Amino acid sequence: MKRRTLLGLAAAMPVATLLSQCASRRQSPSWQRLKSQNGRLDLSLKAQAGPIQLANQQANLLSYNGQVPGPILELRGGDRVRLTLDNQLSAPTNLHYHGLHISPDIDNVFREIPPGEKYRYEFEVPQDHPAITGWYHPHYHLMVADQVFGGLAGPLIIRGELDEIPELQQATEAILVLQDFALDDSGEPLAIHPLAERWGREGDLLLGNGQQNPVIELPQNGLLRLRLINASASRIYQLQLPEHPWYLMATDRGAIAEPRELETLTLSPGERAELLIPGDRPPGNYAIESLPYDRGTGEMMAAFGEQIFQMSGVVQPRQQTIATLRYVTSDRSEPLPLPKQLLPVDPLPSPSRTREFLLDHGLDFEAGVTGFTINGKSFMAGRVNTQVKLGETEDWRIINKASLDHPFHLHTNRFQVVSRNGKPEKNLAWKDTVAIAGYETVTLRVRFDDFVGKTVYHCHILDHEDYGMMGIVEINV
Repeated sequence: MKRRTLLGLAAAMPVATLLSQCASRRQSPSWQRLKSQNGRLDLSLKAQAGPIQLANQQANLLSYNGQVPGPILELRGGDRVRLTLDNQLSAPTNLHYHGLHISPDIDNVFREIPPGEKYRYEFEVPQDHPAITGWYHPHYHLMVADQVFGGLAGPLIIRGELDEIPELQQATEAILVLQDFALDDSGEPLAIHPLAERWGREGDLLLGNGQQNPVIELPQNGLLRLRLINASASRIYQLQLPEHPWYLMATDRGAIAEPRELETLTLSPGERAELLIPGDRPPGNYAIESLPYDRGTGEMMAAFGEQIFQMSGVVQPRQQTIATLRYVTSDRSEPLPLPKQLLPVDPLPSPSRTREFLLDHGLDFEAGVTGFTINGKSFMAGRVNTQVKLGETEDWRIINKASLDHPFHLHTNRFQVVSRNGKPEKNLAWKDTVAIAGYETVTLRVRFDDFVGKTVYHCHILDHEDYGMMGIVEINV
């Protein structure tokens, strides 16, 4: 396959002055929410290129059903889904249900849906599926970064036991999908500089739910359940809510045992978090700040000097407001309390074996791909890298031998992080994506439950995945 630039742009363009900060506004009422009814959800998603309204201007991007982000999908355990993906792009695509525990025969990243063709996904959400915040996006190898950075992403919510907790039933809910874009003054995508692809592309335009600084309403004395999704191709968000408390209640694959207060929240690409924010402070506006974060490129940027920021897809880290919490009046005279307990996180059993995965930069001439490797190998569609057995538990020791961050994502099965740099992880949680900074080592524990077949693990800096930092794991009986 040939690497393609978004919408066929072929030449790099100078970074233009992007949109000025617009006034805060509420989440768009036109954002489509598709909920299952009577245990079924039938829907169609059209992947298309063309003009959309983005951050108070017209932009020429990729979208699902003409929206960025795409429609909110809401399901429950036991629901049957029939989803038709209509590919109106000029390149092949497919769909990854990021966070869903379903068969890799359904969530099949090797599937190719050619331009102009449709494919129907039919599956059942497992009855005992945990309540999660997930998302959906393309996963067609060599085009993943182009298509996700182009706008193709949408939220996927699974309801379950967590939603039955009385305090959460009374809480207000909001979603914040974080994306960044690189556009010129007329809203056209900039062709990404090859160096930015190597590092992992970023855009100057930071958006929440397709808006600049959207308003999220927090009822006075109420409780807000905020679902956060990092749907950016490469950007790592370090978020802070100054002068206001917020509490982690769930990670990628479900609830933690009890709410835990945070100072900052770091989300690498693909990661999700659910936060509880009590409305017990003086009424007003409270900014959710995106803080500067160095993914390991800081020294390299400094060596290039200011000229590096003339390369499209390379941006200087800076602080800015990503969204605003705004207190609104409510009929509550007393604050709604946080739940004391959420759901227990039972530790996985001792592993039957331990494997090592070395993430590095290098050449794999057999694969014909240069740049990024796992255990010295770049991705090849016909090569199985790891064989595991259904029902067994393993420890995977992920060693980042490079200076760049490489967040690690495993499809199909969830895991628990058990140690980082040799130190035990203090807080047990269910994950499917874990941030791994330069030269860090993380050990995760995974049990291969329910489904056999071939799926993948990879770096979720999507350019790194496209450049080969991905492997195939085959689950056998």
